[in-house]
Parts: sequence; structure tokens; C-alpha cells
Amino acid sequence: MEKKLEIETEGFKPAPAEYFTGKAFVRTLVEADSVTNCNISYLAFEEGCRNNWHTHPSNQILMVKEGTCYYQEEGKPVQKIGAGGVINILPGIKHWHGASPEAPMEHLVININTDKGLVNWMEAVTNEQYNN
Repeated sequence: MEKKLEIETEGFKPAPAEYFTGKAFVRTLVEADSVTNCNISYLAFEEGCRNNWHTHPSNQILMVKEGTCYYQEEGKPVQKIGAGGVINILPGIKHWHGASPEAPMEHLVININTDKGLVNWMEAVTNEQYNN
């Protein structure tokens, strides 16, 4: 069983509820602009929380800081990535990510080439998909 993590949400905003099952919190660390074509955010997911299926027009890099990240690409099994793990998500790959059912999870999100856009949100991840 995973250790119980405490999510520190000071300085975070609630993530948009329409794109998440459960509660998540986000803190933007670097805003993309005309010079820095990159967005970096810190996300904290309560246990059992995950985002909807989505794609990105460019790479997204996830760096798991605490807990276990559940990550799934369409048509593939769910992967469980622990603290220190890194996921490089290629453009156009339909996927989702979130916390395990037992404990919160925190990760850094790096979106590169933001001039191409950030995210294309899709349908929610079902309980069957999440628990598979």
C-alpha cells in the first residue's frame, strides 16, 4: 500500500472541474509567451482523481514528484509510474493521467511549442477504464 500523501494546495487553483473526475489543483510556474514557447505547471491530484482523455498539438512531458501516476494511451494498458518517473507524450496521442485510488499524486507538466496550442479535451475516463 502506498504511503498517504498530504496535498499542499497553497498557491494552487482548482483545476477546471469539467475536465477532471475528482479534485485536482494547478499552479502555473512558467507562462508561455512570445519568447518562452513553453508552459510549466504543477498539478496535484487527490486520490482517485484523473483527467479526461485528451491530446496535445505538441509534446507534453510529465515528471512525477509524489505518489503514483496512472497513465494510459488509447488502446494500451494503464501504466503506473512512481515518483521520479518521466513520461514524454508525443503530439496527437490520445491519453489520460491521474492519481492511484489509494493516494494523491503530484506531477510537473511541461508543454512545449505552445504556439501550436495546449490541449484538446475529450470524453471523461470511465471507472472501468480507470480500474483496468
